[in-house]
Amino acid sequence: MFEEASEVLENMLKWSFPLSLVLFLVLVCPLRAEAAHEFSVYRMQQYDLQGQTYGSRNAILNTEARTVEAEVLSRRCVMMRLADFSYEKYQKALRQSAGAVVIILPQNMSTMPQDIVQQFMELEPELLATETVVPVYFALEDEELLSIYTQTQISSSSQGSSSAAEVLLHTATANGFQMVTSGAQSKAVSDWAITSLEGRLTGAGGEDLPTIVLVAHYDSFGVAPWLSYGADSNGSGVAILLELARLFSRLYSYKRTHAGYNLLFFLSGGGKFNYQGTKRWLEDNLDHTDSSLLQDNVAFVLCLDTLGNGDDIYLHVSKPPKEGSPQHTLLKELETVVADQHPDLKFSMVHKKINLADDTLAWEHERFGIRRLPAFTLSHLESHRSPARHSIMDMRPHVDLTKLGRNTKVIAETLARVIYNLTDKFLF
Repeated sequence: MFEEASEVLENMLKWSFPLSLVLFLVLVCPLRAEAAHEFSVYRMQQYDLQGQTYGSRNAILNTEARTVEAEVLSRRCVMMRLADFSYEKYQKALRQSAGAVVIILPQNMSTMPQDIVQQFMELEPELLATETVVPVYFALEDEELLSIYTQTQISSSSQGSSSAAEVLLHTATANGFQMVTSGAQSKAVSDWAITSLEGRLTGAGGEDLPTIVLVAHYDSFGVAPWLSYGADSNGSGVAILLELARLFSRLYSYKRTHAGYNLLFFLSGGGKFNYQGTKRWLEDNLDHTDSSLLQDNVAFVLCLDTLGNGDDIYLHVSKPPKEGSPQHTLLKELETVVADQHPDLKFSMVHKKINLADDTLAWEHERFGIRRLPAFTLSHLESHRSPARHSIMDMRPHVDLTKLGRNTKVIAETLARVIYNLTDKFLF
């Protein structure tokens, strides 16, 4: 009996020793880091506005990489490619208390299908509105980063294997990646200066001349500030404003074409943050000075916003212009110019009352409307809620130079017909 027990014990030790040795070697021999790859990441916006908090509240990242396929994401850096990104996957990472989220964007956004681009544009406001302590970053894809993502995805997918041995073996042989940021923790900027620019062309014929104010805000906006270019919103509006200043400065330099209107050009900062630059400019000109063109005879204020594409043009108003007023004259001349010179362009007026209960104003002209100045906004967007106004996807390809030039000509022609009282002639 003792001989049989001894034989059984001997067989058990003989077969278990190699396995024990393998397990011991796997557990005590950590893999060395073979290489490091440095790449730029762009942090999600973090700001407070009107008492509301937006974006990611943390910036420090030092954790192991996983993709969203992994079962456990807690305290891991979750990598996602734009092509596979969804709000549900993002929420999964937040629910599991991920250590960070890195969203990988293609170098050339024009290669992405339009439905994916549109979907992400619509999700950007939701990403910002979801306050989180999880650091959220964006990165531009390159070969090394794509290789890291692919290897991490394979490793993450293996975590769901039914065999514990397979998981252990893969853990021992696969590459692991530790994501580390070099920056410090974010700090609030207590006093940020907003820069706005103004220029004027003084009319001829007296002191009490009507003033036309032309306005565009120059800020870009998106879920990641350093990736926000604002090519259409509102680079197109700025381009048109500068071209109008150039055209009318030439006309005003000749006595025969020096009109009886003051022209005031205003390039405003802080436009994407509830038009704070415009608000401050109005306060300075209406409350803190005795001599300002805004205090005298303002014919109307025309704001230019997102005009670099589309075959529609909308005049957004808070109050429909009264017949016989300068605002009504502009409306009728705009209809005439579009109908006679650009029948392919569809023009219409959109009436929306100012809602002071909203966190932010819809359009820039509402800032002027609050101060009882007649104002409206021209845009190829029908709604202020269009995701195109607040997206990192608003890049140079989103602007059609032919349509931008057409819209510039329409606006210049309309203003000229108002300023020079032309009814049956075209100036440009």
